[in-house]
Amino acid sequence: MSWFITNFIASFLLPPLSLLLVLALGIFLLYRHHKLAKPLILAGFGLLWIASTPYFAEGALHLLEAHTTALDSRHQNADAIVILGGGTYFHAPEYAGQDTIGDATLVRLRYGAKLQRETGKPILVTGGKPLGNSISEAQQMRIALEQDFRVPVRWTEEESDNTFENAHHSFRILQQAGIRKIYLVTHAWHMPRSAEVFRRAGFEVVEAPTAFTTRYQTDLLAFLPRAESLHDSKIFVHEVIGLLWYRVKLAISNS
Repeated sequence: MSWFITNFIASFLLPPLSLLLVLALGIFLLYRHHKLAKPLILAGFGLLWIASTPYFAEGALHLLEAHTTALDSRHQNADAIVILGGGTYFHAPEYAGQDTIGDATLVRLRYGAKLQRETGKPILVTGGKPLGNSISEAQQMRIALEQDFRVPVRWTEEESDNTFENAHHSFRILQQAGIRKIYLVTHAWHMPRSAEVFRRAGFEVVEAPTAFTTRYQTDLLAFLPRAESLHDSKIFVHEVIGLLWYRVKLAISNS
């Protein structure tokens, strides 16, 4: 299934569109099936409120992040560092209109560069061209690491369009180098799904999460809806669906 089709279907399952569809269905049924319409409208409104409220959206991400912990590289060893791509900043005007790393990728690269300086281990960057962009995410990452962070990149995996492919293509490359134990660098909320699929691909994974969800303080503002929180809720639902889908695929392949 292509990246576009996968994400098109996902748009209908993730907030805010999924919740707006519930509200729309409730309104549509309001004058035809009043008893059914009322709970749909209340559910849609309530879920939309919760999904856009920082306290609940951040709490949902904490549920994912609770499955991983910050790395202590002094006591946990691996043979290579694998950094997952996190999106592209397309046609960046300040970079002569070239595609370059997006915000999420930059966060991962910063921590990956820190880890490389601490351990001296070689880096593999992984990410393809899911939107058909001119330069792969992996090449964008290599350029940023070598030019901006002054950190060398040994391997570049450019064929993958999703986390599952990241894992399997990276394993093929590193297996040729005799490497199976890796530091895996990605966002803390993404680590449960990515670590699981990388282990199933054949790696021994030392988790190296970054960008944990934190808050300066919990006050009244944490309970008022914000647009940013809808993004956090979308991430949570996406990761949960991804985890369930991988397990369904595994069950089918083993049956």
